[in-house]
Amino acid sequence: MTADRTRPRRLRAARLSPRDIAHVGASGLRSRPMRVVLSALGIAIGIATMVAVVGVSASSKAQLLEKLDKLGTNMLVAAPGDPLFSGEDPKLPKDAVGRVSRIEGVEDVGATGDIDRTVRRSEKIPEGETGGISVKAATEDLLKVLRGRTASGTWLNAANSRYPSIVLGHVAARRLGITSPGQQVWVDDRYFTVIGILAPLPLAPDVERSALTGWAAAKSLLGFDGHPTSLYERSADDAVHDVRALLGASISPESPRDVKVTDPSAALQAKADTEGAFSTLLLGLGGIALLVGGVGVANTMIISVLERRYEIGLRRSLGATRGQIRVQFVTESLMLSGLGGLAGVALGAAATAAYAASGGLPWVVPLWAVTAGFGATLAIGTVAGLYPAVRASRLSPTLALHAA
Repeated sequence: MTADRTRPRRLRAARLSPRDIAHVGASGLRSRPMRVVLSALGIAIGIATMVAVVGVSASSKAQLLEKLDKLGTNMLVAAPGDPLFSGEDPKLPKDAVGRVSRIEGVEDVGATGDIDRTVRRSEKIPEGETGGISVKAATEDLLKVLRGRTASGTWLNAANSRYPSIVLGHVAARRLGITSPGQQVWVDDRYFTVIGILAPLPLAPDVERSALTGWAAAKSLLGFDGHPTSLYERSADDAVHDVRALLGASISPESPRDVKVTDPSAALQAKADTEGAFSTLLLGLGGIALLVGGVGVANTMIISVLERRYEIGLRRSLGATRGQIRVQFVTESLMLSGLGGLAGVALGAAATAAYAASGGLPWVVPLWAVTAGFGATLAIGTVAGLYPAVRASRLSPTLALHAA
């Protein structure tokens, strides 16, 4: 029993609490603030680039999806097909609007018809200078189908569509230099009074570049033959697929292939789906900047180990284990990278906000981008601090103190 009492006990190193680990890890950062700022800057630039790229892409996509929700995805456009085998161009029948309106599920129908005439600011402008503006006949329900609105003036109705009145798409109005209703434009051999200017129509870019007159006025004043060139229809959301299958046969029962049916919202949807395609390159550049920042952190930590050999030797001589030394320097590296990551996330979010405000876009920064970006900084901080931490833990206390 006496021998057991006199046997020396094995000394165990005291464990560091999380608070102690944070204290010793932050001590190296506080002693060299300028070096910390410069090292964290590389991390911040990489994370800011990645967050900003994802945020700008997400904001643009959100605007497109918002626009799609507003315009709807239940509109189809029917037009004459390509003359592959027939000797003449196919035409939609004059009563195509009535035929389509009888399809079950169709809610609204409108149409435009091309007129072989030019529109100019006045008769003194040469006939060949059209500015790419086409003249079209339009039905009274067209604007309702397109879910459009007039930026100024009024739309065609039963009263004005029989007279020489015209509504300009916003692109056509800009090219003609028309800023308000009441002005006149020269069509064929007479002046037409501008009664309205349309707001932008993303689903109908051809209407934006057109001068639209009433169906009756087009027939009586401009020699319009009454055949629609483009037919627009809105149907219930759950009936779009069925209506699309019936459009060709309903418009041209004898030759459904002569009718081409398109979905104008598909272009916006495709643009929204591919919004981040170009962002991949910029994300790669941000990743490279982040990697360079990680190398900078590793270099900073190695220099820190070399400069603090006396501190390391003193701690080792006072009982600190190699594991505690490793934890200290890995923690310091994580803190350094974490500071850069926080600054980068803030800078990236601010850059996205500035871009969104300048372009009138909704501000969107996906949570996964922030989480992934900050997680990447911690991973890089861990990797960058491992080698310096291992190197510091292997320093002999006596050699370190002697070198100091």
